[in-house]
Amino acid sequence: MSETILVVNAGSSSIKFQLFAIVSPDRLERRLKGQIDGIGTRPRLVAKDANGSRVVDKSWSTEKVGELPDALDQLVLFLREYVGALPVAIGHRVVHGGPNFAAPTVATSNVVQQLERFIPLAPLHQPNNLAPIKIVLERQPQLLQVACFDTAFHRSHPDVADRYAIPEPLFAEGVRRYGFHGLSYEYIAEKLCEVAPKIAHGRVIVAHLGSGASMCALAEGKSVESSMGFTALDGLPMGTRPGQLDPGVVLYLISEKRMSAKETEHFLYHDCGLKGLSGLSNDVRELLASSDPHAKFALDFFAYRIALFTGMLAAALGGIDGFVFTAGIGENAPLIRGIVAERLSWLGVELSDEANEKGETRISRERSPVACYVIPTDEELMIARHTLQILRKNASIELMEKRA
Repeated sequence: MSETILVVNAGSSSIKFQLFAIVSPDRLERRLKGQIDGIGTRPRLVAKDANGSRVVDKSWSTEKVGELPDALDQLVLFLREYVGALPVAIGHRVVHGGPNFAAPTVATSNVVQQLERFIPLAPLHQPNNLAPIKIVLERQPQLLQVACFDTAFHRSHPDVADRYAIPEPLFAEGVRRYGFHGLSYEYIAEKLCEVAPKIAHGRVIVAHLGSGASMCALAEGKSVESSMGFTALDGLPMGTRPGQLDPGVVLYLISEKRMSAKETEHFLYHDCGLKGLSGLSNDVRELLASSDPHAKFALDFFAYRIALFTGMLAAALGGIDGFVFTAGIGENAPLIRGIVAERLSWLGVELSDEANEKGETRISRERSPVACYVIPTDEELMIARHTLQILRKNASIELMEKRA
C-alpha cells in the first residue's frame, strides 16, 4: 500500500476528510472521501472510495463520540483498519492566515498560537480548523501537519487593493483586506491551464458560489483583487452572512437595537444573507424549489450582487477575458448561472442555454467575447499537493543533513 496523506477540514460538529495515496514523487490519487458529522448529537461516519462505492457507514452514541477528540479517535481507528497504517502527513484547511502566513506552513505549537489570534476574524471556522491540529500535536507530535490557508493565495494583491482608508497603525496591526477561498481559486487558476489555455493567463473572474460565497480577479493566474476583506462577512451575500454592509448598520445594531458585540456577531454570521432575505432558508436548493416571492427575491438579489462585483473586479483587471462559476451553487444551479450571465451581457457574455442546462465545461457560445466556464473546484487536492511538497522538502533536508 502506498504512503498516504490525510486532508482534514474540521467544523463545529463535523470532520470532512479525504485520503490521498502518494503514487509517485509528484502524483497523488484520491482513495477515500468522507466525513464524521453530528458530533455531539448523532455522530456518524460515512466514507466512499475513489469509485464512489460506500466503504463505511457507522454510527455511535453521543456517550462514545460526544466531542471532536472522540471523533478523531474513531477516524484513526477506521484508517488503521481500512488502510493498514496511519498517513505520513496531514494537511489542514485553515481559513485565516493573517498578514504573515503567505504559504502553507508546518503546523507547530508556536504556529497554532499565532493563528489563534485570528479567531475573532473567522469565528465560524478558525477555532474548528485549529482544534484537530492541537489534538494531533498532543497525541502524535512526530506526525507532520501542514496548515493551508484560505487567505494565502491573495497575498499577491497590490497594496492599493489590501488597504482600508484608516490610519496606518491599524493597518500595521493587521486590519486590512485579506480575501478568502484562496485554495479554491488557486485550484481553478491551475485547472484553467488545462481546460481553457487561451484565457488561463489572461483576465479571469472566478465566482466561488456556495454557502460561503466570494469572487476573485485573476491576472496571469494570480489574485489581484477579491470581494472579501478583513473577515468572511464581506462581499457577496451568503447563506447566512450579509456580505457588503455599511459599517453604520453595525453601529445602529449596537447603539439603537442595544445588541452586544457577541449578539451582533451572531446575528451577522447566522441570521442574515439568503436566510435573512427570504425568511425561509439559507439553502439555494430550497429557495429554487419554493414559490414564495421572498425566495425569488433573495435569489435575484444574490445574482444582482454577483453582477455588481463582476463590474468592480473587471475594473481592477482593466477588462475581462473569462468568467468561471465554481463551488456548490456555481457548479449545480444553471438557473443562477443564467440570471448572472444575462446581467453580464454588457461585458460580452453570451451564454449557450443548452450548454448551461447540461452543465458543460464551457457554457458560453463560441462567438462570445467573454468565455464562460463551469469548473468544479477541489480545495482538498490543493491541500494534499501543498502537504506533499512540504513532506518532500523535509525529506530532502533530512537526507542532506545525514550526508553532511
